Amino acid sequence: MSDQDDALLDLRERGAAIDGEPQRLDHRLFMQLLVLDLDNAGPQDAHLFGEVIHKAGMSVVIYEDVNQPKSFGILTFSTEPKDFTEKTRAALRSPDLPDYRVRNEMTMLGRAYSTGYEPDLEYWMVRRPQETVLNGDWPWAIWYPLRRGGHFEKLEPREKGGILREHAEIGKQYGHQDLAHDVRLACHGLDANDNEFVIGLMGKNLHPLSHVVQRMRRTRQTSEYITQMGPFFVGRAVYQKAAHTPQ
Repeated sequence: MSDQDDALLDLRERGAAIDGEPQRLDHRLFMQLLVLDLDNAGPQDAHLFGEVIHKAGMSVVIYEDVNQPKSFGILTFSTEPKDFTEKTRAALRSPDLPDYRVRNEMTMLGRAYSTGYEPDLEYWMVRRPQETVLNGDWPWAIWYPLRRGGHFEKLEPREKGGILREHAEIGKQYGHQDLAHDVRLACHGLDANDNEFVIGLMGKNLHPLSHVVQRMRRTRQTSEYITQMGPFFVGRAVYQKAAHTPQ
């Protein structure tokens, strides 16, 4: 291998090995949550926003904001980042929509990432997050960003792995019992407030989603290494549609 080849960066995501070879994937799903305040929110506004954005070619979920009666959360997602500027942006400038204000402090944008252990990398990086947010049986959602302290990155790999496994095992317990299902996104350099991850929790009921956040507080990762969490968006999906073309 030449010095030039050795210097090339491999940005592909990696999954569990199959026949001795790790899986590699060079595309991933991006998700964006926008939270809008409407001056005069009407009963059909959620459907109207959903239809306008869906007709623009985007997969979309509309959440009614639990904590703000005139507010909606708008989740769009695609494997093409340019879709957020060419489709979502254009749709939200439609004259058919009522006047609104974007709550900038609630905006979240992230990309799916791998841990290196995924048995089906493409499913976990692209299809599973979409299935989770589009599942009509799991309308309740909590979305929030978080940031870990720099001292976490200085830990030895084995210690970091143990800390992350503790977190993951708790999440699996809630998932296996159909209490809470997660979407994990990286947002390094994508977040206005320098957060590193965006977490989405979905489920049939709201209480288990709050409970899993409470349970995670006792883990070593949260109690020792997470320096910032939130703001938290809490909503209930009232419109869920995938784009006509696969994302």
